[in-house]
Amino acid sequence: MAQPSSNGRSQPTSAFLTIDGVTKRFGEVVAVDTIELDIAQGEIFALLGSSGCGKSTLLRMLAGFEPPSSGRVLLAGEDITDLPPYERPINMMFQSYALFPHLTVYDNIAFGLRRDGMDKTAIAQRVTEMLALVQLTPYAKRKPHQLSGGQQQRVALARSLAKRPKLLLLDEPLAALDKKLRERTQLELVSILRQVGVTCVMVTHDQEEAMTMADRIAVMRDGRFLQLGTPGEIYEHPQTRFVADFIGNVNLFDGHLVVDEADHCEIRCDEGLFHIGHGISGTLGAEFSVALRPEKIGIELGRREPAANLIAGTVAGRSYMGSYTAYEVELASRRRVRVTVSNADRHADPFANGAEVMLNWADTAPVVIAD
Repeated sequence: MAQPSSNGRSQPTSAFLTIDGVTKRFGEVVAVDTIELDIAQGEIFALLGSSGCGKSTLLRMLAGFEPPSSGRVLLAGEDITDLPPYERPINMMFQSYALFPHLTVYDNIAFGLRRDGMDKTAIAQRVTEMLALVQLTPYAKRKPHQLSGGQQQRVALARSLAKRPKLLLLDEPLAALDKKLRERTQLELVSILRQVGVTCVMVTHDQEEAMTMADRIAVMRDGRFLQLGTPGEIYEHPQTRFVADFIGNVNLFDGHLVVDEADHCEIRCDEGLFHIGHGISGTLGAEFSVALRPEKIGIELGRREPAANLIAGTVAGRSYMGSYTAYEVELASRRRVRVTVSNADRHADPFANGAEVMLNWADTAPVVIAD
C-alpha cells in the first residue's frame, strides 16, 4: 500500500526500488526530468504515456543501458546507479521477445543459466520449473517459429524469470499480439508474476493494458510524472486535462466557478450548469474544466427545461459495441457529448438518430480540474 509524502513521492510502506531524482539529458533535450519514485517488493508498476514521453528512457536507465545524467537508483537498499547491466540483478523482456530462432524452447530458457555457469542438473530443474510455470512443458522441443505469438511471449517471460531476478522490466510486452490474444495474455502474465512474486516495472502506451495489469500507474508526459496512483485513482480522479483525456473516454467542458460552498460547488459552462457535491476552495469567477465520463451520463427520451446536471440534445450518431452502445449527442451549442449505455436488454434501443433526449448525471460524477 502506497503512502503519500509531503514531497509528492508515492511511498510504499517498504520501498524495494527507489528512483531518487533521476534525470536524463541528451544534449539540450531533457528526456527524463527529476523522477522520484518508490516501488514496493512484489509490485507491478506501469509507466504509461505516448511515444517520446520518456518512459522507455527511464526503463533503460533502470536496466543500466543508459546512465542517468543525475540522480540515483537503489534496489533492495543497494545503489546500482553505476553498475553495468550484466552486474545488475535485473532482467528485461523486450517487445520483440528476442528469442533465438535456432534454439528450442528449452534451450532458449536455459541460455542465460548456461552463460552463468550453472551446473546441468540445476539448469534442468530450473527450466522444468519455468516451463511448468508458463504452461509450455509439451512445447519444450519446439522452435520459436512453431509457436503462436502468445506462446512466444511466455517463452520470453520464462527466460527472463529463469535467473530469478530481483527486478523484471517489461518493454511493451504484449504489443506484438492481436487485441483478443493481448487481453487474454494480460491476465495470464499477471497471474505468473504474482506466483513468482517478482517486482516488475512495465512500459506501455496502452491504457487498458496498464489498467488491467498494474498495481499502480505513473502517467508520463515530457519526462515528468503528471499523476501517480492506482488504476482506480487515475481513472476516477484525474488531476489534469491530459490525464483525464489519455485514460479512457471523457467529455471535457470549460467553464467558470459561480458557487463554492463547503458541501458543493457549481461551474457554469456553455453547455450547462454543473452541480458538484463538494466544495473546491476556489475563487469565484476562476476558470475550471469539468471531466465527465460517458458511462456516468444518463440518457432519456423527451424534452424538459434544462437545469443543473440536466441538458437537452439530439442523438447525432450511435455505435453498437456489443456490451454497450455509444451515442453522440449534439447539444444546442453544437458541441457533441459521448454517452455509453450498457446493453443489459438484448432488444432495447430507443435512442435512434435524430431522437430528442435529455442527459443527466449525479453530482458525484463530474471531476473538477484546475488546469
